Amino acid sequence: MRQRMRRSMAIAAAGLLFAAWAALPRTASAGTLNTDIIGMFPKEIGEFGYADLKSARRYSWFPQLREQVMPGRIRDFEKSLTSAGVDSNSQVDEIAWAGFAGSKGGEELLGVALGSFNPSAAEDRFKQEKLSKTDIHGYHVYAFGGDILFTFVDVNTAAFGSRTALEKMIDVRTGVAASLLTDDTLFPLINEVNGNGIIWGVLNPNYARQAMKELLPQMGQIPQAAAIVNRLKAMTILVTADKNLDMRFEGVCGSTDDANLMGAALQAGFLMLSYQSTKANPDLAAALDHVTVKPAGDRLKVDLPVSQDQVLSLIHDHIFSLPM
Repeated sequence: MRQRMRRSMAIAAAGLLFAAWAALPRTASAGTLNTDIIGMFPKEIGEFGYADLKSARRYSWFPQLREQVMPGRIRDFEKSLTSAGVDSNSQVDEIAWAGFAGSKGGEELLGVALGSFNPSAAEDRFKQEKLSKTDIHGYHVYAFGGDILFTFVDVNTAAFGSRTALEKMIDVRTGVAASLLTDDTLFPLINEVNGNGIIWGVLNPNYARQAMKELLPQMGQIPQAAAIVNRLKAMTILVTADKNLDMRFEGVCGSTDDANLMGAALQAGFLMLSYQSTKANPDLAAALDHVTVKPAGDRLKVDLPVSQDQVLSLIHDHIFSLPM
């Protein structure tokens, strides 16, 4: 998939071309993100993603997949945790992140890691290493180089992102700014997918439209498709897993007619992409042959089941790699 769609799947990987930020058969072991954590994020975000790392680590393909689908700045954060004496592979159980437009263009990232931490020991280590520290409304914020800043919220919660992003989070926690819980569009959709997969994500109208265009650029060749995409209201991405992957994403369209027309356009687009991939990437073509597209009212549901062998092959071919 293309850059934003892959990253959004997670928000974690999306599309089969996402081949995983989408849905593995639903499992009771999938983590549920606590509402208190969701409420730490500001209202004005464009995408929200979650990964249940503790459950995902059971799958042999996950370490390779996460390298391709997780935002690069999250990987930078994990390196920062390592320098703080935190083993992200064993001490970080869950991670949530959000993207939103920066005031000077570009995109800001805000993330929260959940696990078991020792803030006092880590901060002693930061002092020894003479890391730059800033106090923002009582929070000790450390700089690890680049634009990644980091702070402990408590012994189970760490937050990271740019200074602007962390300030927004702190404003929410101090009651100065509105929380994501007050977003009447995204929060209900978060409730729909929360707890149903090891990776999931929710996109607002702008992010959803861009993701759809990147998922199947061939839709631009289909009459009326561009106008329908521009009326998209939101999108959810769900990844559940058992032995295989079943990636699912659902578009909230402008109307029932839009969902039906977009469904027809997507089916044609997937057929075209499958045909084009037959020789260049037969594993991708085989996976696309099992895609189902189902309009339901103003929703458009797309299911992309992928076998474990196909997942490993697609990872090997860097289908999910993000351009840096």
